[in-house]
Amino acid sequence: MERRISGYTTLIGLLATPIKHTSSPKMHNEAFRYLGLDYAYLAFEVGNEGLEDAVKGLKAMQARGCNVSMPNKTVIHKYLDKLTPAAELAGAVNTVINDDGVLTGHITDGVGYMRSLSDAGFDIIGKKMTIVGAGGAATAICIQAALDGVAELSIFNQDAEFFERSEETVKKDK
Repeated sequence: MERRISGYTTLIGLLATPIKHTSSPKMHNEAFRYLGLDYAYLAFEVGNEGLEDAVKGLKAMQARGCNVSMPNKTVIHKYLDKLTPAAELAGAVNTVINDDGVLTGHITDGVGYMRSLSDAGFDIIGKKMTIVGAGGAATAICIQAALDGVAELSIFNQDAEFFERSEETVKKDK
């Protein structure tokens, strides 16, 4: 990897804690190499207490963006310039893109899921969709499905940790 990094290489990172276990840098850097992109992806051990400074640093260094994992997903929005509609509704951000100094927060789980359905030949726009679970990814999927035009959503979840979250997600559509 060192041979391909130059003065033109653009930084992309992951902000989370704990982080040492992640395979994200290996996966992303291999994808960048394969696609011929001059990016370098690094993992940064950052929690809520250092998040504002880390975001300011990435912006100052003109990093292209970053991925965000726990515990930062529900806090980072405070340090960004804008949010996509899905990120705003979800109350979480897992990807930040830097466009010429403007930091935009995205939640990509829903977009990825909806795209995978379309790529597999399933057109659910205007139809009913059923989701089992109400955790973070399921919430993002439900929000994106509603934004994309799914006519009706049924959410099934045990009356447990995320049950109240699923009720709040449904209320956001009203």
